[in-house]
Amino acid sequence: MLPKYSFIVPIYNEAENILEMYRRISQVMNQMDGKVELCFVNDGSRDLSLKIISELHQKDSRVVYLSLARNFGHQIAVTAGLNFVRGEVTVILDADLQDPPELITEMVELWKQGYHIVYAQRIKRSQESWLKRLTAYAFYRILQRLADVTIPTDAGDFCLLDRQVVNVLNKIPERNRYIRGLRSWVGFNQTAIRFERDPRFAGDPKYTFGKSFALAINGIVSFSKVPLRISTYLGLLAAFVSLLMCLLVLYWRIFIPNSPLTGVTIILMAVFFLGAVQLISIGILGEYIGRIYEEVKQRPLYVLSEVAGFEEESELDNY
Repeated sequence: MLPKYSFIVPIYNEAENILEMYRRISQVMNQMDGKVELCFVNDGSRDLSLKIISELHQKDSRVVYLSLARNFGHQIAVTAGLNFVRGEVTVILDADLQDPPELITEMVELWKQGYHIVYAQRIKRSQESWLKRLTAYAFYRILQRLADVTIPTDAGDFCLLDRQVVNVLNKIPERNRYIRGLRSWVGFNQTAIRFERDPRFAGDPKYTFGKSFALAINGIVSFSKVPLRISTYLGLLAAFVSLLMCLLVLYWRIFIPNSPLTGVTIILMAVFFLGAVQLISIGILGEYIGRIYEEVKQRPLYVLSEVAGFEEESELDNY
C-alpha cells in the first residue's frame, strides 16, 4: 500500500539534529489520516548522519532514505527525494528544525481545501544576524522584480506539494535547480502559511554566506534575462559617457588649455570605466554560458550509493 503523505528531509552533517527532528515529526506523522513515509536524503554527510538514519529505518518502517555518493548540494538532494517519494502529498522541510514540523497539519488542511502548493512564508527570523536578515530581505525583493514569474518573498523550500505538482517537477530536466522558483513556475493553486522561523536546534548553519550567495545568483539567472539587458545598458552608458568625455576634453583643450584633466588623469578614468563595464558584461555572459555548458553535458543530477525502504529498488538503475 503506497503512502498518502511523504516528508522529505535533506541531510548534510546534521547528526546533532536528526533524533530531535524524528521525535517531533513522528508526533505529526501519528496525527495523519493515512500512511506516511519519512524520506531522509543524506547528501554526502561526513559525520554520523547516515548511521543514525539507518538505525531509525531499522526501528521504524515509515523511515526510508537515500544516500548520495557525495555532496551534490541542497537543491539536488531535494530533487532526489522528489524523484523517489510516492505520496499523494509531499512536504519538504530542513533537518535543523528552523522549519517547524508542527505546521504540516495546517498545510495539509489547506491542501484538502483545494490548494496544490502551500509554501511557508517567514515573517520573523530568530537569532539571525542583521546582515543575513538584510541580505535575505533585499534578495527576495530583487528576485521578485527581475523574475519572469512571480516568486513569493521570504519563502524558502519548506512547502507542501500535491502529487500532480511533484510529477511536473520531476519532468523538468534542468540541472541548475532553484526549487522555490520552479515551484512558482509550474503554476497551480498556491497559497502561503506564515510563521516565525525558529533558531537552529543544534550545530552550525550549513548554508554559509558563499552558498547562500551562489543560490541567490542561481535563482536570478535561472528565472530572469534582465542581467543580460543590464550588460547592454552598461554598454550604452559607457558609449554615452565616452562621448561626453570627448566633448569635455575638446572644450578644455580649447578654452582651458592648462587644465590637469586633459592629461593622463582623464585617460586613466576612461580606461578604468570601460574596463569595468567590459568585465561586468563578460561575467554576466559567463553565468549564462556556464549554465548552457552544464546542460549540454547531460550528466545525471546525482549518484546514489544506498537506498533503503523503497519497494522498487530497481529505480536505482535510473540514477
